[in-house]
Amino acid sequence: MGKYFGTDGFRGESGVVLTAEHAFKIGRFLGWYYGRDKHAKIVIGKDTRRSSYMYENALAAGITSSGSDAYLLHVTTTPCVAYITRTEHFDCGVMISASHNPYVDNGIKLMNQDGEKMDDALQDEIELYIDGQHEEIPFATAEKIGCTVDFYSGRNRYIGYLTNVAAHSFEDRKVGLDCANGSSWMIGPAVFNALGSKTYVINNAPDGVNINTGCGSTHIEGLQEYVKANKLDCGFAFDGDADRCLAVDENGEVVNGDKIMYICAKHLKKGGQLPKNKVVTTVMSNFGLYKALDKIGIGYEKTAVGDRYVYENMKEFDHAIGGEQSGHIIFRKYARTGDGILTAILLMSVMVETQLPLSVLASEVTMYPQVLKNVVVDDKDATLEDPAVKLAVDAAGAELGDNGRVLLRKSGTEPVLRVMAEAGTDEECEKQVDAIIDSMKASGHLVKIK
Repeated sequence: MGKYFGTDGFRGESGVVLTAEHAFKIGRFLGWYYGRDKHAKIVIGKDTRRSSYMYENALAAGITSSGSDAYLLHVTTTPCVAYITRTEHFDCGVMISASHNPYVDNGIKLMNQDGEKMDDALQDEIELYIDGQHEEIPFATAEKIGCTVDFYSGRNRYIGYLTNVAAHSFEDRKVGLDCANGSSWMIGPAVFNALGSKTYVINNAPDGVNINTGCGSTHIEGLQEYVKANKLDCGFAFDGDADRCLAVDENGEVVNGDKIMYICAKHLKKGGQLPKNKVVTTVMSNFGLYKALDKIGIGYEKTAVGDRYVYENMKEFDHAIGGEQSGHIIFRKYARTGDGILTAILLMSVMVETQLPLSVLASEVTMYPQVLKNVVVDDKDATLEDPAVKLAVDAAGAELGDNGRVLLRKSGTEPVLRVMAEAGTDEECEKQVDAIIDSMKASGHLVKIK
């Protein structure tokens, strides 16, 4: 990760960490870089935060002042930007969003011409330019100044694409959508209405400051109550930029990303559409998912936390499905990034094809209790390599055996180690996590438990 760009773009508090000047400079660099030997086209989408409009204008000004054209999708989802960038042959795509963060934050996500996350090397060059350590970029003049183009029609093409993904109508299905007052507030209902469902929608009235506030995939309890109260067949909750989806079954129970991956992978395998017979997960997927996959003979890969690493593994080894417990799920046949609405469509398709309720489909995965504690240490690497800490981790793993696991990993931004255990009971999880933390304390590495 660089100074500004992390695994999911440049993100932080609007006007403090991420300013309009940053956005202008990013636009300046992109317009110059892609327009060095041609007239470049760059597409921009945004979520519903008040600050997104400010960044949209700043990015467009930067791009056009460097001699390239800025195409504005206006309010749309991250996967829409990725899809349009790839299919409409844009030089790159930009999404303005801080995803599931509160409205005071915002972010800038950059995509290459294939709709994939931009290479770190190019983002490093952008950082140098932001900090004044790159060669000067000339301003375009006269007829070489770029144009800003309204491209809202791109959203309609994306909606059309999504409606063609489903092989069956969702007629007579009662579906709830929680749009998080974010990017999906228009697109989500439009897609499900087009597919014939009886669509019930909540949190679809964005006002610039209510995105993700007590709603969406990070606050799914509202959708749980709504599904039960209205006797719906299921519900889907998206985050602010709709690249995540969590589901709720007909009983109001949450079906998280691990369970969604299991249901879809099992269905893909039955249809002969699961290359290499594997699912790509992160190290934070629940132990219950792995037990369930073992039972039906599906293998799995484990990557570092982050959908970027999931996609890289999928692309390198030709896997069809991968994702995170948070609902960030990638179906590589259809998309290059997580797509919440697409995930909802494909999960609904399994329900229609099997004629089974979501509760039955999800019942084959038993989620193990999990305890995660963050501890501040004097030196992350030294702590991980300490013989006493290693011994404690090994002892915990041996004691749990096939009935759980422990995981110790570094924070990418803080002097923090994350100690996690999964086991049959919360008490067993606590016991193993505390034993590992005690070994850090005894070895002199522990500063405090956060």
